[in-house]
Amino acid sequence: MKVLPNVNLKELDKYTIANEPISSIDLMERAAVALTEAIAKRYDNSFTAVVFAGPGNNGGDGLAIARLLSQKKYKVEVYLFNTQNKLSEECSINLSRLKECGLVYFTEVTTEFNPPALTEKHIVIDAMFGSGLNKPLNGGFAAVVKYINSSRSNVIAIDTPSGLMGEDNTYNIRQNIIRANLTLSVQLPKLSFFFPENEDIVGEWETVDINLSEEYIANCDTPYTIIEEEDIKSILKQRKAFSHKGTFGHGLLIAGSYGMAGASIMASKSSLRSGIGLLTVHVPIHNHDILQMTVPEVIVHTDIHERYFADPIDSDRYQAIAIGPGIGQEEDTALALMDQLKECHCPIVLDADALNILASHRNWLSRIPKRCILTPHIKELERLIGKSLDTYEVFRKTKELAAYLQAYIIIKGKWSTVVTPKGEFFINPTGNPGMATAGSGDVLTGILLSLLAQGYTQEEAAKLGVYAHGLAGDIAAEEKGEIGMTATDIIDKLPDAWKHLQKRDR
Repeated sequence: MKVLPNVNLKELDKYTIANEPISSIDLMERAAVALTEAIAKRYDNSFTAVVFAGPGNNGGDGLAIARLLSQKKYKVEVYLFNTQNKLSEECSINLSRLKECGLVYFTEVTTEFNPPALTEKHIVIDAMFGSGLNKPLNGGFAAVVKYINSSRSNVIAIDTPSGLMGEDNTYNIRQNIIRANLTLSVQLPKLSFFFPENEDIVGEWETVDINLSEEYIANCDTPYTIIEEEDIKSILKQRKAFSHKGTFGHGLLIAGSYGMAGASIMASKSSLRSGIGLLTVHVPIHNHDILQMTVPEVIVHTDIHERYFADPIDSDRYQAIAIGPGIGQEEDTALALMDQLKECHCPIVLDADALNILASHRNWLSRIPKRCILTPHIKELERLIGKSLDTYEVFRKTKELAAYLQAYIIIKGKWSTVVTPKGEFFINPTGNPGMATAGSGDVLTGILLSLLAQGYTQEEAAKLGVYAHGLAGDIAAEEKGEIGMTATDIIDKLPDAWKHLQKRDR
């Protein structure tokens, strides 16, 4: 699913109107019918609907929804804000239709606003401003927003919460934005929905299909795409009957200092659970026995140092390498990391302490081999790109870093996002808060190493890896619950995730 920039959302409406063809008012009615059905599924007519409508087309949607809800026997109150005495054509038409139906308590606000009492038995329908807003709300509208936010009512935002811009909210005034319990986004989600700082603003969100032009969406260029299961199934390779372990590659994992053996164990197990043919794990002397006993399927290669990675290993025999989980940041380790990268001529995953070392030696960044996969969580990413005001700025800076390094960067977290050297953003929908636990990132590193060793491209491995990682976490959450999950639970459910993805729809 594509996530279109705001400018293209307006063009999508125009294209649909011109090419379906359909009139603008009829398209608004179609949207209102779909939005009304979505509201009615959530809240029955024991609730009173209070619609706050603006003077534009978002307000027109709200007026149409008010009329349709009244026809479903809801008690409806409408407040239309027309302080400039100027309504859009569609809003004006829906105002006339609302008055004709005569079933709604209606107030047009032109100067002074006397707010209604809002209780938990009201649903507030926010239809003041849509995603086309390009400056923060202020004055009277900001006061209305604060009044709604202070109420105990459930708030449903139409298309986007009023005051929230579809993309860049870096300099927005957050207290002047509606805080919705539910956002009903028309046809496609907005980019700002995927940013953690907007979670309490957007609330739960769902897209409402109103049959806007599929042709326009398909042909529209956008850097933002939500990964879908069918995309992943098309990437996943089917195993041939005469395959052997050599068919699926030999990977090298450099992980785990003394006291951090668990990082190497979890990354090893997830790599094995993701189809790699052979796996060698390079560990300090003190970790040799524990790895040999806990993961008997791997080949253990021992460093010269007792406690940490200090000696690079010849990498010619490996199809892919992953470096970083739990290796620590000793100066010897940092030097060994750079020596190791000089010798690598195969795909590389850099995670955890490997990224922290690079952040501490920023002049080394330019020496990273091209087409590496970097897997930072937000704190590790900040060490590389600096502090940011919000996630939109994080995206911008990460895009610049990916282009500079010619690397693939996975921003880990809810909606983990793969950023490519070409500036594309692939947003992953799988995963849950139960995965916010120690070792979850090590599991992802092992998955990525396995996929690269099997011959997937960096882009394929990154998209497939984050999706399968999150899917395994979702399966684990169904069984264990989000609170009690551990990284080991994710590993244990990887076979179920791969089995699910291997199924082909008949």
